[in-house]
Amino acid sequence: MDKATTLAEAKKHRENEVLEYQINIDNYRLAIQKAAQDPDMVEFKAQLESLLTSSIHEQKKAKIMLDVITEQLNAMG
Repeated sequence: MDKATTLAEAKKHRENEVLEYQINIDNYRLAIQKAAQDPDMVEFKAQLESLLTSSIHEQKKAKIMLDVITEQLNAMG
């Protein structure tokens, strides 16, 4: 396997990773809104908020890696 093929596969992987984080982020935001309506869900809402913060942070890292891979592919022509 050559570098271009490996980078292309890595790019697909990172694109999927960013998408999966976005799906989780969207789900957590919606779930937080629903949990906020139920006084018994205070702890669950806090857990969701923590997961949301973590997912946003991890998505940012994945986007940086995606950018780096894309730059390398573009530099190859």
